[in-house]
Amino acid sequence: MSAIHLTIEECHARCIAAALGAGAHAAAAESLARAVVAAEAAGNRSVGIAHLPLYLEALVEGRIDGSAQPQIEQPLPAILHVDANGGIAHLGYDLAHQRLCTAARSFGVATFAQKEAFTCGELGYFARRLANEGMVAIAATNGPALITVPGGRRPVYCTNPLAFAAPLGEGGVLLFDQSSSETAFVKVRQAAERGETIPQGWAIDAEGRPTTDAAAAVEGALLTFGGARGANIALMVEILAAGLGGANWSLDAPSISQGSASPGTGLFIVAIAPAAFGPEFPNRLAAHARRLEAEGVHIPGRGKAEMLKNAQREGLRIPRRLMEAIDAYAERA
Repeated sequence: MSAIHLTIEECHARCIAAALGAGAHAAAAESLARAVVAAEAAGNRSVGIAHLPLYLEALVEGRIDGSAQPQIEQPLPAILHVDANGGIAHLGYDLAHQRLCTAARSFGVATFAQKEAFTCGELGYFARRLANEGMVAIAATNGPALITVPGGRRPVYCTNPLAFAAPLGEGGVLLFDQSSSETAFVKVRQAAERGETIPQGWAIDAEGRPTTDAAAAVEGALLTFGGARGANIALMVEILAAGLGGANWSLDAPSISQGSASPGTGLFIVAIAPAAFGPEFPNRLAAHARRLEAEGVHIPGRGKAEMLKNAQREGLRIPRRLMEAIDAYAERA
């Protein structure tokens, strides 16, 4: 497939132009572009530039309010509560990020909860940003129902991912970002678009039967990882992301690809300042990570850090047809 080579800055500018053309105001366009380019640079391409057309289409069709201005409340010194007002998740977080870090450094721990947003794409993006500020971070989010539980026949939860990040010594970041399902929905949808099969155990069809047909899986439901254990994680994420912040439960969230209503999803983030517990945490963690690696343990996040550095030096290669489709939105402005 033909591809074009862009610097990070060039890709960012073209994504901003597309978002503006689709109806986002300047701050929302900037936040959205920064997030999808960061996901692409980190190697998370399924929620990177290839994911941007989903946002652009949602802006045009009204599932994202491009003029939305998030409202931020701080009911307690270490609690930030944001109403995205039907806009993107990223802008509400961007506006609260520094206040969250300040609160965490002041009190040792601080919490961000957001409601009424479109789905956030790469969840690890938020946790990684906090780890780069020296924080230990936990992030959770929900969305429209896509997965079922053992014995279930219809979706009851979104893929309900959980992300965790922590600073390693010498500027490194430990990071994992994983869904409660056996795989991410975007991978199944992309397999369906290409007419490919999926592995057994990923999904059921609309009749509740196990399937390897990606198109049938899109009409059915994904399965949780680890059976009931994965279902418990999905429930925990649902309570954190939707329950505490007042966002839509996954069962009640409108589609992200049809209609004109926002899915009204939630984003929940905890930021912990390790310095509140003593000065040695990053170096202790780095030393322990080296011991674990010597035992054959994979330390998640290091590979993505290298990808980010390479992308800064060498730029990004984006499929030409995808970039042309994105650029077409800029022409609407």
